[in-house]
Amino acid sequence: MSELNGKEISEILYNKVDAILVVDAEKDSYHTIKKQGLFENFLEPDGTYKKLIEKLWFHFNDGSANIASDYHVFIPMIGQFKGKYVDRIKLKVDEKVHLVQISIYPLDDEGEKYIFILDELDNSEYLKDFITDRKIDTIQSSFLFSMYVDLIKDISYSINVTEISSNPQNYDVKYSDWRNMIVNMIWPEDQNLFMERTDPEYLKKNLAPGRTTSFDCQMKNLKGVFIWVRLIFSRTETTNDDDFRFVFMVQDIHENSIKLFDTLKKYEDLASKDTLTLIYNHGRIETEIVNSIDYFNTKKKPVSYMMIDIDYFKKVNDKFGHSVGDIVLKQFVDELKSFLSTYNIVLGRWGGEEFVAVCYDVDLEKSQKIAAELKQKIAGTDFEKAGKLTCSIGLTQLKSDDDSKIVFDRVDKAMYEAKQSGRDCIVVK
Repeated sequence: MSELNGKEISEILYNKVDAILVVDAEKDSYHTIKKQGLFENFLEPDGTYKKLIEKLWFHFNDGSANIASDYHVFIPMIGQFKGKYVDRIKLKVDEKVHLVQISIYPLDDEGEKYIFILDELDNSEYLKDFITDRKIDTIQSSFLFSMYVDLIKDISYSINVTEISSNPQNYDVKYSDWRNMIVNMIWPEDQNLFMERTDPEYLKKNLAPGRTTSFDCQMKNLKGVFIWVRLIFSRTETTNDDDFRFVFMVQDIHENSIKLFDTLKKYEDLASKDTLTLIYNHGRIETEIVNSIDYFNTKKKPVSYMMIDIDYFKKVNDKFGHSVGDIVLKQFVDELKSFLSTYNIVLGRWGGEEFVAVCYDVDLEKSQKIAAELKQKIAGTDFEKAGKLTCSIGLTQLKSDDDSKIVFDRVDKAMYEAKQSGRDCIVVK
């Protein structure tokens, strides 16, 4: 074996490898010198370098699904290699996942021309890689992205996108450029926060050596779907106070965030809903009255109010007991909700058998018509054990100089007069 010369070794290596390409990044082109096996149909004889990078790296590492087109702005950066580089990627061809090793050798000092050598690894190497990935997934499954940042040099490097490869990418990018590119992947309402918290001066001022800061926002993942993530900055601890180097990571917190929001929603409902009828309680409908005034002043659209009282409800409790009274209250609310559902009306229980409806986009004339039809519907309903019931309704419309107390006092007075007028009627104030 020691008698082999350089030419013979070159021939052996040439025959052993699966594919050899010559790349010209500046001209965005590649030429295939050799291809066999897996790469026979995968590689074109000649093609664009951008398309080659897409095929090799811009898919998820467990299949052939492509990464969202928004992230393709990073292709020119990923295609620039400094020095020799080796990576292992997974390619899905003919419904089978193949483990491929890529070796890259620069042909010039400018980093524009390269030789790519591609080899499919055997099953034992695939198994080792699979086991390694499983270990990495177990430890870091929630971290989607990481990189090092040097603010003084304005550079980001050792960039690792875990959904593409478990290895850091062999390219760097100006941190300022990265911020301006990645902000487009942030949810529009979160973009100002992102730009503020990732600003170099903000990080220098607010993060001491060894300290970490984070904030949550929505960000588009590689599939093009917005998910909740935690963006984490950790400043490296050195003896030099003017050394502003950071580790930046993106953590997937979407599932936990959704669970948290669901829990908060449940607590919000408990705090704002009446436990018996499940409509808004006194405090929440009181807030709705205040909100409706803001709506009126902002939208310049009419708002009116109803106060509804079940007539002689005390007799229901006295005759049938409070358990039947509760059933009647729930049925009464169901009738109200069913009738009012076609309107932009928010309903709440003021207390006892009294209810308040905030009627958006409804003027006094329209509210009178709605109230009349509602009163007729209630009068025609059979309530469990209690039989027929009626209701009294007070009405008013919001005026430009009203506050919440004035408008409520007016609708309350209208309802009181309806009760005093013999019940089963409507009074307008």
